[in-house]
Amino acid sequence: MQLPDQLLFAMEVTLNGLMAGVMYALVALGFVLIFKASGIFNYAQGVLALFAALTLVGIQTGQVPFAHLINAVLGTSLHHFGWQVPAPLAIVLAAAVMVGLAVAVERLVLKHLVNQPPIILFMATIGLAYFLEGLGDVMWGADIKTLDVGLPQGISDTVEAATAAVFGYGFFIDNLDMVATLIAVALVACLTLFSQYSKEGRALRAVADDHQAALSVGISLRFIWVLVWSIAGFVALVAGIMWGTKSGVQFSLSLIALKALPVLMLGGFTSIPGAIVGGLIIGVGEKLFEFWIGPLVGGATENWFAYVLALLFLVFRPQGLFGERIIERV
Repeated sequence: MQLPDQLLFAMEVTLNGLMAGVMYALVALGFVLIFKASGIFNYAQGVLALFAALTLVGIQTGQVPFAHLINAVLGTSLHHFGWQVPAPLAIVLAAAVMVGLAVAVERLVLKHLVNQPPIILFMATIGLAYFLEGLGDVMWGADIKTLDVGLPQGISDTVEAATAAVFGYGFFIDNLDMVATLIAVALVACLTLFSQYSKEGRALRAVADDHQAALSVGISLRFIWVLVWSIAGFVALVAGIMWGTKSGVQFSLSLIALKALPVLMLGGFTSIPGAIVGGLIIGVGEKLFEFWIGPLVGGATENWFAYVLALLFLVFRPQGLFGERIIERV
């Protein structure tokens, strides 16, 4: 099948945009979970992904936590324990650390902020973000780290050969992006089922609506917060693995939270499927806009296209595509 070159290029760009959108959506999922359980925007979600990736690399490579601090205080030269932890076990241990972090956040921060205005909770997440970023630096160091958990990387020869056979032109699709897509689909399916059909999922929505009312009907606010922060930590770990494998584990990884903002504005802050749909729209939109319009305006449109699109949604549909319409009686 022979198609015009521009159409083939656009199809390839669209596929790559879908894959990029899934990566954005993985980060946005954590924001949605926290918002559904507390009604606040968790500023620390991007740093959670960074901290999870740093912890995973540290465990996998046998790095000594706080090595720089210990060496400075005691005059030692500790760096590594001398062993390598298999990737599956390292992921399980890193997930356990994120659960422990969720428990610590609830006990040290959230339990003191019950029934506080949302702005207070939001400010608490800002403080938590800066604390975790500093903690990650002290624990694992600020150098760029390579993350390898055995995920396939590089251009898919299978996709290239298949598309070449059908269209006469091989599409360049990254193996890691395809794996991320499959993982995101599985995560969304599990989280949607959990949110809609489990007792704990319904409790999440009750807590988000009214802390005091949830407590009055026997819902344990502390348990719900630990649960949702644990799940958000696991989602952050998955996002950290994907982004860390793709571009290395470095402190700029925390900035991926900025890419999640337009995704949330499009999909809605309360919708798990909306996070995925919003991510796909942003991913495809910015790639196609750069492909068609970028050459006409000097390029670099990917840096601002998502935010302009999100601004339009805020004007005409502020609750997003899947968000619940907010009605206030006065």
